[in-house]
Amino acid sequence: MRRRSLLTAAAGFPAIIRSRMGAAEDRPNILWILGEDLAPMLGCYGFPLVRSPNLDRLASEGVRFTRAFTTAPVCSSSRSAFNVGLYQIHTGAHHHRSHRKDGFRLPEGAGLITTRFREAGYFTANVLEFAPGAAGTGKTDFNFTAPKPFDGTHWNQRKAGQPFYAQVNFREPHKGPAFKEARRMKELVDPAKVPLPAFYPDHPVVRDEFANYLDAINLLDRKVGLLREALERDKLLDNTVLFFMGDNGRCLLRGKQWLYAPGVHVPMILRWPGAVKPAVNEDLVLSLDMTATTLAAAGIPIPEKFHGQSLVDSKAKPRQVLFTARDRCDMTLDRIRSVRDKRYNFVRNFMPDRPYTQHNNYIETSYPTLGVLKELHKEGKLNTAQSQFMAARKPEVEMYDLDKDPDEVNNLANSPEHKKRVETFRKQLDGWLKEMNDQGAFPELAEAQTLE
Repeated sequence: MRRRSLLTAAAGFPAIIRSRMGAAEDRPNILWILGEDLAPMLGCYGFPLVRSPNLDRLASEGVRFTRAFTTAPVCSSSRSAFNVGLYQIHTGAHHHRSHRKDGFRLPEGAGLITTRFREAGYFTANVLEFAPGAAGTGKTDFNFTAPKPFDGTHWNQRKAGQPFYAQVNFREPHKGPAFKEARRMKELVDPAKVPLPAFYPDHPVVRDEFANYLDAINLLDRKVGLLREALERDKLLDNTVLFFMGDNGRCLLRGKQWLYAPGVHVPMILRWPGAVKPAVNEDLVLSLDMTATTLAAAGIPIPEKFHGQSLVDSKAKPRQVLFTARDRCDMTLDRIRSVRDKRYNFVRNFMPDRPYTQHNNYIETSYPTLGVLKELHKEGKLNTAQSQFMAARKPEVEMYDLDKDPDEVNNLANSPEHKKRVETFRKQLDGWLKEMNDQGAFPELAEAQTLE
């Protein structure tokens, strides 16, 4: 089975030919809009309570991918992958915020996407302020040494006629100052209306934290609207390929840092004027595919050693399965791997003796829901689904039917009915780990660690 081309027959292929053969001014600008800790909880994804007119408009003008996933459920590991095009467990960039002081570099043949664009004559920017009171964070967060990864901080710093590749990194959905800013918005999400997943107790604190996260997404959408206005003012919107994506899943308990859907399932939208027709795509796609498609849009050859594939290549086969990985997060050591298809998620815990709630400063100080779970668990007031996260150890293997059990609380790994499927997933995962030469199988050197 081949991927249906997302390109228009009239405009798409000539655009690619021009980008490969034409002068610099004929090549499109490319902008990545990245939302930190962002699940696909937007109006255009059918999620209630979120008001996202700017992102909904972007989706209506391009391709909205419904099954997009990042390679890792935490920012530095995920970013170290999609900014390169290789899985973080392959390059040794898998532990969260590692290699900050030891001079670690990517293996031979691997390189930042900005290096490839710079070599192709593009100006690269990690955009800071683009409108009064609206700015990107300039975040990189790479788990390797990357001297001067970007040329500047705004597209307007480029030479006349020079195309640009840029990123705008938004912090709004990430725990921190933006959550407080979101509480000052005129219209706030009513906590009583928040649809809680089965693994959360119905508690005022839980509802408030979830609602605050949704408020932060609404704030993000407003700032994306200001970014669009800036592009329009500079007359760039019609010649700029836009990718919008979350760097990992939502920063709520059992989301970020975990390989369940809330931790790695993200929104992805591609707007490519004159080349890509509006559509909804239900293929399994990976954050690394955004990287490959970005290179293709600029006519830059995709390296032979690359784990992503272009989303506009009609010869590419749709993924039948997709892999994700989690390793140390701050001081919390763990090793978890997952393989999923469109219906099932298979998770293998390599350290099942380490509970979900092993100590993590970030989680314990930033996630009020955890405190509620601990209190209610102590009082014996949690039901079976809610108690799972408080277990003394994790199962060695988990498998969930996402159609029947979207909250992933009914583990089918030991079900006789699914024995064959579990074994198939196990073999697929083992084969992938061998192919990746999974660096997570080896102990981390002390000098590589950054503990927070």
